[in-house]
Amino acid sequence: MAGFVTRREFLNLLGTTGGTAATLRAGAALGLLPGTAASANLDLLNLAGNSRKVAILGGGISGLTVAYELGKRGYDCEILEASHRCGGRIFTVRHGDLIDEIGNRQYCEFDDEPHMYFNAGAARIPSTHRNLLAYCKELGVELEIFINENKTSLVQDDAMLGGKPIRNIDYTTNMRGFMAELMAKAMTAEEMNSPFSESEAETLLGMIRDFGDLSEDDVYRGSFRAGYAEGGFLKHGVQNDMIAFRDLLQTRLGRQLMGANEGDTGPILLQPKGGMDKIIEGFLRQVGDRVKYRAMVAGVQVRDNGVEISYDQDGVRHTMQADYCFNCIPTHLMVGIDHNFPSDYVRAMKYVRRGEAYKAAFQARTRFWEDMDIYGGISWMNNPSRQIWYPTAGIHQQKGVVLGAYDYGGGMYHTKMTQAERIEAHLSDGEKLHPDYRNLVEKPITIAWHRMNHMLGCSARWQRSFGRGWTHEEEELYHRLQQPVNGRHYFIGDQVSMHSAWQESAVMSAQWAMSDLDQRVRAETA
Repeated sequence: MAGFVTRREFLNLLGTTGGTAATLRAGAALGLLPGTAASANLDLLNLAGNSRKVAILGGGISGLTVAYELGKRGYDCEILEASHRCGGRIFTVRHGDLIDEIGNRQYCEFDDEPHMYFNAGAARIPSTHRNLLAYCKELGVELEIFINENKTSLVQDDAMLGGKPIRNIDYTTNMRGFMAELMAKAMTAEEMNSPFSESEAETLLGMIRDFGDLSEDDVYRGSFRAGYAEGGFLKHGVQNDMIAFRDLLQTRLGRQLMGANEGDTGPILLQPKGGMDKIIEGFLRQVGDRVKYRAMVAGVQVRDNGVEISYDQDGVRHTMQADYCFNCIPTHLMVGIDHNFPSDYVRAMKYVRRGEAYKAAFQARTRFWEDMDIYGGISWMNNPSRQIWYPTAGIHQQKGVVLGAYDYGGGMYHTKMTQAERIEAHLSDGEKLHPDYRNLVEKPITIAWHRMNHMLGCSARWQRSFGRGWTHEEEELYHRLQQPVNGRHYFIGDQVSMHSAWQESAVMSAQWAMSDLDQRVRAETA
């Protein structure tokens, strides 16, 4: 071989084409990056009858984790939940459920069947999220596989192939072929430097050829991996027509399609059987008697010897005295609640922004996607609705629930619309994938998280300049919010995580806070 690339250059190339997860895995294998850390093992002191009062503000998964773990160690825990339900952004919608969106209250009209549900918030669990999965096992929450990427699902962009939808496998197979051809030719270029050995370079070139299904002269001429135009079972198959590289480059969806199984969606994905809120039900079977619903916090005052919380329930003001407080109220809402937090703590609270997320769903009159050989997975569209998800639950039943839109990061486009405008937008967008979509779906629901009562936003956003890493100021603010006030008040939830938007992050924030409290309690009792 005449051309070489260094290992570090190869990692940089891999990061731009294969995503973060591919870089981490390859880097660990080459000894350049650390491997994945193991899940936390909580070793908390049992109070042995010397009970202490703990106030938990908010019944999200972080608050329920605290109530469950500290309750087992003898702490007297009480949860104040402002809403009519626990779970926060873990929200599964079924027949009759209220969608408490400010200015757009809805009641779900899906058929009352076990498989007719929609995860309006959290919807996927990576198999590497060990702490959350450990609680599922401990609490008896039955899990099943979640299908994220399905090669038989569809891709549609008005700018590509005249707007005609194509299968995911047609796009990805052809794109990998052309990318592999470019890489194979680059591997023989004189200007590339060392130090891959000849055998290592041959191995890598073989991998590239196999990746793109290249011919012996390192040219991509199409592939049977995209399926057959005809035949292929009882007689020789006829290869599908190759899609031109230039046509594939007309859509910007390639970044999502080529990296669909990278990062947190790279591992096998799971979901609770029957809906994501089965995790919340599992916790509530253990701590449900400790929850006060429709209890809206009005004030938090941290004292030398504890925390005083005032809250309103059923039109009556109440006061609770606690030794410790774990608070998963979104920081941007807590800023407006009476408190005596120090100024640097408040500054950190105010810095956190909230992600924009929006989802919509329809009940389908028939499971039309299964007639197209689509069983689960996601179809992509280059329009504001962005995605259609096909359910795993209820395979071969008459009806199902499809996600009709998922806009994560720019969700204000639909949030600002009326309900009627939202529905019409999703029907119009969906027709580009499924021409009879308007007649195939019914009973729509929409969820704009920036208008959901008691939330007014989605996951926390610490970084102001995405892609450039954390600034020194952001690091300092984050660690200030993570530390307790006077050793008595802790913020928890994915808002106290460097990897927000996942249930695992919220669980780990709670575990960190409990471990910190445990060290203080042990020091006091030593």
